[in-house]
Amino acid sequence: MVSARSHPAQQTALHLSAEKAVTLQTLLECVDLTLLAAMTSAAAREEIFTLTGEIFKVSASSLPATLQASMSQEICDELLGLGPLEPLLARDDVTDIMVNGLDHCFIEAGGVLQVVASRFTSLEHLSNICQRAAAKAGRRVDESSPICDARLADGSRINIIWPPLALDGPILTIRKFRQQPLTLANLTAFRTLSPLVRRLLELAVQSRCNILITGGSGSGKTTLLNALAGCIGEGERVVTCEDAAELRLQHAHTVRLESRPANFEGHGEIGMTALIRNALRMRPDRIVVGEVRGAEALDLLHAMNTGHDGSMGTLHANSPAQALSRLEALAMMGAARIPARTVRQLITGGVDLIIHVGRMADGARKLMQISEVDELGASLADIFRLGESQLCATPRLLRRAELYGLLDPLQTLLEDAPCNG
Repeated sequence: MVSARSHPAQQTALHLSAEKAVTLQTLLECVDLTLLAAMTSAAAREEIFTLTGEIFKVSASSLPATLQASMSQEICDELLGLGPLEPLLARDDVTDIMVNGLDHCFIEAGGVLQVVASRFTSLEHLSNICQRAAAKAGRRVDESSPICDARLADGSRINIIWPPLALDGPILTIRKFRQQPLTLANLTAFRTLSPLVRRLLELAVQSRCNILITGGSGSGKTTLLNALAGCIGEGERVVTCEDAAELRLQHAHTVRLESRPANFEGHGEIGMTALIRNALRMRPDRIVVGEVRGAEALDLLHAMNTGHDGSMGTLHANSPAQALSRLEALAMMGAARIPARTVRQLITGGVDLIIHVGRMADGARKLMQISEVDELGASLADIFRLGESQLCATPRLLRRAELYGLLDPLQTLLEDAPCNG
């Protein structure tokens, strides 16, 4: 029986790893990293490929040309990118990358979690890549600042947690985002929602309903929010407020705002509450909040109740009913001197629709439920539930549609799919 270490493929891997280390060290001795950093990414990669090619010639490398090219690419990734994670970042089907310490790496591809081989050579290697990811986002991560939540230049969101908070070494999570956002038409093609529901959502946005999208982590809330924003009229001014910019609104008159964490000395933080309050002074027609998770809930409710109809946001919740309770609790964080009854009135007066999305066992995202908030109380009236072919007419939606001249198309849609109870 041949041991794993003596297997030909294993020996080749060990040889490649050793030759890669020697090539990288030789390259570092002859390249000016400062000049390399000043180049464009394309120019820097071309320079590295040229230099590694010369190193292979001088050393009379026995590697085939294809392996030389592959090794040059890996060296580029080590010097300019996120090392062994770059091939995963380049895959279109990968949405999440999760590195749990040195030996465990997972991805989500096609909605399904998968184990992938970790190619970090040591904890130092992993730590360097984590620190480089933070640096690319203009942040720092170390023992004195052990949590980093930031956005990379391509829009990907990174989260790093550092020892001693992370017990098994640095933990890195990357959420990738499409450069070309999905539309309602795309979501219909993916069967996230039906053509009937798609048309209902288009009319709801055009009728300037205030909408809250709810669901669990990774359920597709931001994706749906982005798609809904595609229905906003071109004549409207939209201001987006986010902790980490993820939205990609394809709208000509969009102003994008992003919060700022405190600096290393603990000063200079600009939070979501400040962003939304400033957005109200920017003459917005609509305010879109990427995720409501703190006291800024109260400011969004004020916006919805003061003439900024058609505003939207997302909220983590397991159901529309739970969303009302969570929204009230979050709003109370910013309402020390406001009675709970007043906060509830802001919710029922401001939020028209709650759209709930979920992730199924097979990884597919589905629109599960659309509910209307009763203005006279904290109850909900379902317009749509997954598995039912009917759409129910609700007074608030009908009133909105009539106000904006869309009652006829809405009634036609409801007649095509009437609610039988």
